Amino acid sequence: MRVGIIADIHGNLVALEAVLEELARVGVDRVICLGDVAALGPQPREVARRLRALDVPCVLGNTDAWNIDLELLERDSDSPVIRDSVRWSTEQLTADDPNWLRSMPMTRQITLDSDDSLVIFHGSPRSNEAVLSATTPGEDLDELFVEYDATLFAGGHSHIQLLRRHGNLRLLNPGSVGLPGTGPGTPGLPINERVCWAEFAIIDTAHGLSIDLRRLPLDADALRVSVADSEIPHPEWWLARWAL
Repeated sequence: MRVGIIADIHGNLVALEAVLEELARVGVDRVICLGDVAALGPQPREVARRLRALDVPCVLGNTDAWNIDLELLERDSDSPVIRDSVRWSTEQLTADDPNWLRSMPMTRQITLDSDDSLVIFHGSPRSNEAVLSATTPGEDLDELFVEYDATLFAGGHSHIQLLRRHGNLRLLNPGSVGLPGTGPGTPGLPINERVCWAEFAIIDTAHGLSIDLRRLPLDADALRVSVADSEIPHPEWWLARWAL
């Protein structure tokens, strides 16, 4: 089985379509999303529509939770840019999109084949705001995943690609489809610079378990146009995340 893993799309339809096209080109059996689908980018409604049309299994990201409950946004972020962008994205969603977001669980366990299974989440199985990185202490990982029996664990949120092995545990972060030039603000965690790509991963179980982290160049003009054609607040903030 070949599975495309995407995360942190953040309302960027240009990046999502490019990744979906590439996944179709290389051939995958299914696509799975690790959350943060709509908020912060210029096309939140269109991204939600695309994922819903494809019936992509998703877990709930922290900005998805903000789109459902703006009081969480006020509690979690004091950035005027983030607050304005999330409020705007919430207004763009269709009447039924919040119900779709509410249907997303915090975690899912997915069978890949007879020998392999995958547990997905956004930040960690316990919090969609947690950051798991290359420097997360091993004892913390042991505690987080002790109750799960799976081959592979996949989360997003940090916008930093990661493939880490700790004992028998394999931890994957595919990076961000739609905002790879931002991060969760964790001190010491690097942020990608000069970004004009989308990030994702492909899992292949045909001959054992292989994991491929990928970056796909994006059309800079198409990104500019997507912002110009929207009414996203603070467009200069979004454009500054990119090497355009």
